[in-house]
Amino acid sequence: MALGTNLGNRFEYLQRAVDAIFKQIGTITNISAVYQTPALGFDGADFLNCVVALHTQYPAKVVLSKILSIEKALGRHRSKAAGYASRVIDIDILFYNQDIINQADLQVPHPQIAHRKFVLQPLVDIAPQLLHPVFQNTLADMLLQSADSSVVVKQSKLLSNPLDRYDFSKINYIAIEGNIGAGKTSLCHMLSTDFNAKLILERFKDNPFLPKFYEDPQRYAFALEMSFLADRYQQLLEDITQFDLFNECVVADYDAYKSLIFAKVTLQQEEYNLYKKLFHLMHKELPKPDVYIYLYQNTARLLENIKKRGRSYEEGIEADYLQKINDGYLEFIKNQYSDSIKIIDISGLDFVENRSDYLRLLDQILA
Repeated sequence: MALGTNLGNRFEYLQRAVDAIFKQIGTITNISAVYQTPALGFDGADFLNCVVALHTQYPAKVVLSKILSIEKALGRHRSKAAGYASRVIDIDILFYNQDIINQADLQVPHPQIAHRKFVLQPLVDIAPQLLHPVFQNTLADMLLQSADSSVVVKQSKLLSNPLDRYDFSKINYIAIEGNIGAGKTSLCHMLSTDFNAKLILERFKDNPFLPKFYEDPQRYAFALEMSFLADRYQQLLEDITQFDLFNECVVADYDAYKSLIFAKVTLQQEEYNLYKKLFHLMHKELPKPDVYIYLYQNTARLLENIKKRGRSYEEGIEADYLQKINDGYLEFIKNQYSDSIKIIDISGLDFVENRSDYLRLLDQILA
C-alpha cells in the first residue's frame, strides 16, 4: 500500500494510517522510509509518502472498503471534482499478491506505479526484486527506467510498526490448546505467520484409527490413543529439541498432556491406568511450554465449527463427548501450579474473521 499526505502534521497522519491499517486490515511486515516529494499535477504543499507491505486474510474489494473507511476516519473528504488536490491522507493498493484486477473502482497493480517516483522509491526500499505482474520488470528496474524527474528526499524519522508492540521475544515455546473445533490450529497458523514462529501441528489426518474410532469407539479407543501418544511424543521431541534458530519461537496446536486428557475420556479404567504409566515415562523427556493457552469455546459453537469444516468422520461427535473433553482440560489445568497457564474465553470472539478479536486475543496471551 502507498500512503501520502500533505496537510497538517504529515508524519502523524502517516503513523495513524499505519496503525489503523494494522488494526483493521492485516499485519504489517515492512515499512519503507518516509520521503518528501513535491505535489504532482497541482499546486500544493510537499507530500510525505511511504509504502507498507502487509498480509491480510481479506479479499481485495474488502481491503478497498476498509481503506476508504480509514481515510474517512482520519478526516479525508473525497471530492467528485476532476484532478488532484491536497489531502490529509491518501491510501492506495499497489499490489495484491500477483493478482491483476481491472474493475471500475479497483485496478491492481495500481496503473500509475511506473510514473510515480514517490511510489517507486519506497517500493524499492522494501521489495526491489518484486516482479510487476503486468510489465514483468522488477521494481528496481522500473525505478531506473522511470521518466519521473521529481526530487524525492528521504526523511530521517521512521514510522513505527504496531506489530513491534507485541513482544514474543521471551517466549520460546507456546502451546495453544482447546477442544475439538475451538480454532487452535487457525490461531497457530496466524501466530506463526505474524511472528516468524516454527509451526508444529498435530498430524491427526495421518492417523488411520481416527475415522474408525468415531465409528466404533470401544473397539478402537486404545489403538487410537496409543498411536497418538507415540506420534505426539516423536513430533514434539524432534521438532522442539531441534529448535530452528532462524525462527523466533515454536508454536504448537497441542500440548503433550492432551494425550492424557483424551485417554481419560475414551479408555476403560484398566486401559487408562496402563496408558498413564507409559505417558509419564515418555513425558519426562519432553520440553514444557513457556506459555500454555487453553481456548475455551462453548459447546454449541464447537458443534457449529465442526460442522462448518466438514470432516466426514467428525459428523457423529456429540455435545456430551465435547463436554467431557472440556471437563478433562479444566481438571488438568486446575491441578497445575503454574502462572504460565491461561484460560481464554473465546465464546464471543471470531478471531479468524474479525481482526480486532485476533488482536484482543494477542493482548490476553501476552498479558
